[in-house]
Amino acid sequence: MMNVSQIKKLIKQGEGAHTEFKRAFNQEIIVTLNAFVNTEGGKVFVGVDDNGVPVGVSLAKETIGSWINAVKSKTTPSITPDAEVFEYKKKTIVVLSVKEYPVKPVSVQGRYYRRVKNSNHQLSLSEISDLYLKTFHSSWDYHIDSLHQLDDISIDKVNAFSSKIMRETSENDPMRILRKYELIRDERLTHAAFLLFVKDFTPLTGIEAGRFKSSTKIIDSVSIHCDLFSEVDEVLAFIRKHLMTEYIITGKAQREERFDYPEEAIREIVLNMIVHRNYQDSGDSIIKIFDNRIEFFNPGQLMDNLTVEQLLSDNYTPKARNTLINTMFKEIGLVEKYGSGIKRIMNACIRHGGCNVRFLSFQHGFMVVLSRSVEKTEKSVEKIDNGVEKSVEKIDGSVEKSDDGVEKSVEKILKLIQDNPKITQMEISRITGLTRRGVEKNISMLKTKGLIEREGAGRGGYWKVIKKEN
Repeated sequence: MMNVSQIKKLIKQGEGAHTEFKRAFNQEIIVTLNAFVNTEGGKVFVGVDDNGVPVGVSLAKETIGSWINAVKSKTTPSITPDAEVFEYKKKTIVVLSVKEYPVKPVSVQGRYYRRVKNSNHQLSLSEISDLYLKTFHSSWDYHIDSLHQLDDISIDKVNAFSSKIMRETSENDPMRILRKYELIRDERLTHAAFLLFVKDFTPLTGIEAGRFKSSTKIIDSVSIHCDLFSEVDEVLAFIRKHLMTEYIITGKAQREERFDYPEEAIREIVLNMIVHRNYQDSGDSIIKIFDNRIEFFNPGQLMDNLTVEQLLSDNYTPKARNTLINTMFKEIGLVEKYGSGIKRIMNACIRHGGCNVRFLSFQHGFMVVLSRSVEKTEKSVEKIDNGVEKSVEKIDGSVEKSDDGVEKSVEKILKLIQDNPKITQMEISRITGLTRRGVEKNISMLKTKGLIEREGAGRGGYWKVIKKEN
């Protein structure tokens, strides 16, 4: 219960995050109460104008009861405000009070609001989801995936993950690992478990990457829809294939060789894309490689209304959108602590000295742009394009390459198989810089020529070289 002196003090402070003035009861009061319960609670003073001047209200026997019923009937879960009547400066005013609701968000006729300073902000779909998850101190990826079953994930991939985090082979029980990290609960998959270990194709993890000669001319592209750990390798392999190499004269006996862009920065950007992406968004992550820049776009705004300025000034508390996915990437050493990625990207570009980085926030996503510096663009530097110029325009979903380029790839893969008959396609992709699809195409060519054949299946299988190509 409040007294008149408290009422006077609150009115004098004016409208704010926890206080609103209204001349009469209306729909806006219900919206404000909804915003209060979704934030930190608050009070609506009915019978007070916007300037804090009491104008009073007329009350009949059932007036306040009808107000409360209107609030209850239009909110889900129902809000029941406390109502107190005061005489203030010879005027009757009513104070409707609500506390923060324990399970959020609460809606008013299908819409959701929260209090921001002295106004009501309607929540977007992603904000509604985040508010719900915050209620349970969890993130989306921690929750049960009702659309997929244990059969939809690869136990081999779980074993591979387990071998990286467990030192003793006796610990390598895939189901125990999944339970330990709460990747499954009550024998049901979480969203994180599905995305990390999905067997085959899934549209949920889509990444589209392309090499552009202009805004409309694509000379190479790849669509990646696999588990998150494999995506890291496949994306980096595609980018690396299209990076330009420069020779730097340092005064030493041999020239130094480096890529146009720092590999450390590219790796960090790709990891951040995969770990912090909003997987509830239907859009794909997109990477565009141009002659003078690389654009990385990811679905999902910065968390908690974080601005780019705060991001660059390091004036914020880092928070992971996908807590469980982030934890798993940390477990195998792919990412470090929260919030350190931006610094590493910027520092890598500074050390490299030949590129700039920009961070851009959009309504539905976030973009990082690596670009060649002006000084470097104007300077004449001997370069090797790693076969990019041998590519021609994309036709019917494939990229035709010159015979010379294909033959070199075939020879390289055959040599790798000769040296290591148990080598995997992923390892070949990582070493050669080819995409997985490119590796499969070249291996198929070697089989057709009768140069190799596969003995055994799965992890126990190996490649057998029939004869060496002349």
